[in-house]
Amino acid sequence: SELAADAVFKGYETVVVQELKIETDNVRFLKEKYYSPSEQKTWLAPMPDGYEGEFGLHIKSLVITLYYATNTSEPKIIELLSNMGIYISKGQISNILIKKNEQWHAEKDEIYKAGLNSSNWQHIDDTGTRVNGENQYCHIVGNPLYTAYFTRPRKDRLTIIEVLQNLSQAQFLLNEQTKQWVESFNIPKWARRLIEKWPQNEWLSYEQVWERVESDLSRLNKQQKARVLEAAALTAYHAQTSMPVLKVLMSDDAPQFKWLAQEQALCWIHDGRHYKKLTPYVTYHQQLLVDFRGAYWQYYAKLEQYRADPNEADAIQLQKEFVTLFSTVTGYDELDKRIAHTKAKQEQLLLVLKYPEMPLHNNPAELGARQRVRKRDVSFGPRTDDGVQAWDTFMTLAETAKKLGVSFYAYIYDRISKSYLLPDLAEMIRQHAPVFHPVRLPTPP
Repeated sequence: SELAADAVFKGYETVVVQELKIETDNVRFLKEKYYSPSEQKTWLAPMPDGYEGEFGLHIKSLVITLYYATNTSEPKIIELLSNMGIYISKGQISNILIKKNEQWHAEKDEIYKAGLNSSNWQHIDDTGTRVNGENQYCHIVGNPLYTAYFTRPRKDRLTIIEVLQNLSQAQFLLNEQTKQWVESFNIPKWARRLIEKWPQNEWLSYEQVWERVESDLSRLNKQQKARVLEAAALTAYHAQTSMPVLKVLMSDDAPQFKWLAQEQALCWIHDGRHYKKLTPYVTYHQQLLVDFRGAYWQYYAKLEQYRADPNEADAIQLQKEFVTLFSTVTGYDELDKRIAHTKAKQEQLLLVLKYPEMPLHNNPAELGARQRVRKRDVSFGPRTDDGVQAWDTFMTLAETAKKLGVSFYAYIYDRISKSYLLPDLAEMIRQHAPVFHPVRLPTPP
């Protein structure tokens, strides 16, 4: 607009406009070449770090970021790069995404070990992933500092034991602890006596244990044989020292998650969903459900308040309130059964009184599972073992970088260029870990 006649200049006001400039930057290299007539041999100077192949550092970093961090499909990545003047084939995109990733796999291993050491508790969940058209399962382990992904053919307890040790196949051990496991799994006495005659205090392979199960315990059914394997694998897991043994594992109440950690915590949100599924037809029962759900979430809010300012007196009071609330009998049978189920899980649901830094819910793992679901919706699933490993590794890096506030693109570029200006994600986890190791409160009676 036109200035008024009496307008007086008052200086400048700063306005910052963000912009992104996209243009090709093709680089022509001259590589020194030498030839020895006597040896009939040619020497060619190597390319600079990160410039292996036909594409530069930024393109490789962008392709990895688009595919794993933003869930862009390979055809759309090709389309985007084509619009930028870059000519790249589907095979070349695939090679960038899944080939020569040993460095990244090693980083994932370090992230996982640092993550397991970073808190007294861990979260776990799983979701389906199709591998070359076959149904498999992606296991998600994490806490507020990291998320790690492991795609495996099964989701039984033996598989979880492998995941917690970052192994492709579980190891096995038999000792006094094994006897306790097989007894708790209700293995018949005759079978337990035979197991005691097997090699004790020796690290065994799956094949060694399974051979004895098939020869000595053939009378057991399929489930009992699986429990014997799990008992030996659990013994080995708790005896090994290469990976941290979990103190607390938070999960839903699926059976495969039991017995793995020293203590198991259950998710309040998951438990609360069971009440939402109730569908009473009688108006009176509907009101009973509304009233109880209101009391349920009021108690949940008290637990959140306790987490913010934990003390022993409140912990004792909250235990008493739990017993009172979940001893309620309404007369609506389905609701009363559900209330009794929750009461039976008192120990697992109230571990927060002992570990107030631990969330009341399993969201860190469930949100990680949603990322795999979104990835699956766009890209369906990996087709090769290299693809499976790449999906797990780069999704681990991407989700962990997000939790730590690190640009995934910048991190990938830093590593591909071998600049190493950014600290390792594993080191960042270790730096943040002390906040999750507060002084313990006394255990409420």
